[in-house]
Amino acid sequence: MDHAIATAGGTAPAPADAERDAPPPAPAPVPVRMPDHRSADPPTLLTAHGCWYPSANPTGEHVAFICDRSGVPQLWSGPARGDGAHVLDGDPDPVTEVSWSPDGRWIAYTSAPGGGEHTRVLVVRPDGTGRQVLAGAEPGSSAHLGCWTRDGTALAVTVAQPSASGSEHTGAGHLPADADGAPAAPGAKAPGAAWSERGGPATLLGAATANRAPAPDPAASAHTAAGRPVRDIGPVRSGGLAAYLVDPDGANAPVLLYGEEGAASLRVCDTSPDGRFALVRRGPRGRREALVLDTASGRTTFALHVADGDPWIGRFSADARTVWLRSDTDREFAALLKVRLDEEGAGRAVSVEIERDGSALDLLSVPDHGRWALLAWNVHGASELESIGLPLADEESGVGPRHRPVLPHEVVTRIAPLERGGLFAALAGSRRRPGIWELDQGLVPARAGWSARDEDAVPPGRPPVRPVPLRCRARDGLTLGGWYYRAPGRDPGRPAPCVIHLHGGPEEQERPVFSPLYHELLGRGLDVFAPDVRGSSGWGRSFVDADLGDGRFAAIDDVADCAAHVVALGYADPVRLGVMGRSYGGYLTMASLVWHPDLFRAGVAVCGMSDFATFFAGTEPWIAQSATAKYGHPEHDRELLRALSPMSRVDQLRAPVLAVHGEHDTNVPPTESEQFVRAARERGVQARQLTLRNEGHEFLRADNRRLYRRAAADWLERHLGPTPPP
Repeated sequence: MDHAIATAGGTAPAPADAERDAPPPAPAPVPVRMPDHRSADPPTLLTAHGCWYPSANPTGEHVAFICDRSGVPQLWSGPARGDGAHVLDGDPDPVTEVSWSPDGRWIAYTSAPGGGEHTRVLVVRPDGTGRQVLAGAEPGSSAHLGCWTRDGTALAVTVAQPSASGSEHTGAGHLPADADGAPAAPGAKAPGAAWSERGGPATLLGAATANRAPAPDPAASAHTAAGRPVRDIGPVRSGGLAAYLVDPDGANAPVLLYGEEGAASLRVCDTSPDGRFALVRRGPRGRREALVLDTASGRTTFALHVADGDPWIGRFSADARTVWLRSDTDREFAALLKVRLDEEGAGRAVSVEIERDGSALDLLSVPDHGRWALLAWNVHGASELESIGLPLADEESGVGPRHRPVLPHEVVTRIAPLERGGLFAALAGSRRRPGIWELDQGLVPARAGWSARDEDAVPPGRPPVRPVPLRCRARDGLTLGGWYYRAPGRDPGRPAPCVIHLHGGPEEQERPVFSPLYHELLGRGLDVFAPDVRGSSGWGRSFVDADLGDGRFAAIDDVADCAAHVVALGYADPVRLGVMGRSYGGYLTMASLVWHPDLFRAGVAVCGMSDFATFFAGTEPWIAQSATAKYGHPEHDRELLRALSPMSRVDQLRAPVLAVHGEHDTNVPPTESEQFVRAARERGVQARQLTLRNEGHEFLRADNRRLYRRAAADWLERHLGPTPPP
């Protein structure tokens, strides 16, 4: 395939002088050959393990997947029918994504060295030979998977420009042991200086962001989404994102498809069968858009707003005249959209093919031939899987018969279609570990032999608890949802100590899947209520946008309202309430403890932001760019962000707090926990920090996950138990 360089930002090619003055994109990746792994599987394998993220070879006879049987998520492969799975990469670096090439010769995957956020993309032969790093091997760089070309000769990868200081992260990282509690480590840039060159307008915040304009012209510029401008907030401190096509055989040099300085996200989701067009997802959270690129000229021929969530937002039809998209443009819930393209890739018409009232399209998967699509719908947190026929010719319209299999577990997390029909699905449920199931052409599910059995979800003696859905009303009238877990053996008429657990995102959603953390807390006699406060996904775009700007104060109040609701129901003891959460949930935990200091008796804040100024100064550039669209601009919205920061009210803290952080977290640097704990201690409040080694923002190693949940349960049991300390 012949490809030309695409212009930064996705607009039409600029004049030659402007192109010469433009900043260079992230450099092309340099593949690095790695030693082959021929060693035996790890000697100690966990019976209660998880398998997820399946990707089948072209015949559907073998599946590559992620499995944590050895204690860390690694790349495995096994037969579709049988139990002879084996490790393909025995390195201890956690694996996060997997993709088998269409020609069957390579398996691509993303791993996270040290468990951190600087990931790299590798490929390996199905027999375990030929392992090499395709992108992300350079110091300070990061990379993640895009799609394969339809013939399997090249893999799209996105690479991040290394920071100006090379392999060193530009943020504060950790406070030195003798620090005086200042918001940044010595030598770190002050937030104002770090963002001094950001001259663009602030991202639109508050109620106005929920306004819906008329549908856009399909041929609109790449900077228009759902009729609204995707606001240019200026370049981040350094770096950018660029997407390349890389030949794993090394016969061809990497080819730049698209580059963008200061990008928040970038992923190549598909290329047309003839290679003329590429489908790219880009933009910050809440402002994602799909671009159709002409690969020969680099010109953006079509752009449309698409939904957050799963990054694989769509695919081209076999004739490249249709794009199928998962989009919530001009609607509350994501639906299946059909975009008709002309010969030049410009949009002729956009239509909604399938939508559901009150339910969002979570996952969309289409095989290469494009004769059918697989859809997973989010129904109040649970999943419904659907198979539909797709029209092939330009004159055909409408989708074909719809088939809905009965699933053995509540949630679908990944769909891998087979060309011959049928699929592999990663399923999770409230009473099992994540597993992979094959659905044949009749969509009858059968568990893969190497997935853990349901009865092996936990050690014998105490089965998992199935949660019940709860709805409650916030003080401003907004309806909130969530799931309540009752500790086994609890007298139903007796209020119990209860932990309010807050998910991350904030656009994540609480779903009825088995949580070892909840299982640990329930085993200590603590109930768990896991709500979706405003800003969560699964309840419509207006609900997601309800926490923007000063709406975040209402999200903090939502936590208190959820606690009050379970107390009013008689479930929770009002004097034995705890709060905990991870990432954004960690922020909400700290915020709840200082905004509602007399409500909670203890808190556990995990990888949370304690001060937005230091967070923006210390996080990764592309994360900062995306976070700006959600939280506010670190300069233009400085006063709002200061008011929303838990550190601004830390003098109100009363409850003991445990902070937990991964040492390699460059998403939310450990400084955020360290400064909050230090400030608490200075004010005489009991506070401790647990730093997990070889972990980043996600805790991926079995020993660290076990240490984390036991430390959290010990802390909460101590302070919420039958006779909590005064």
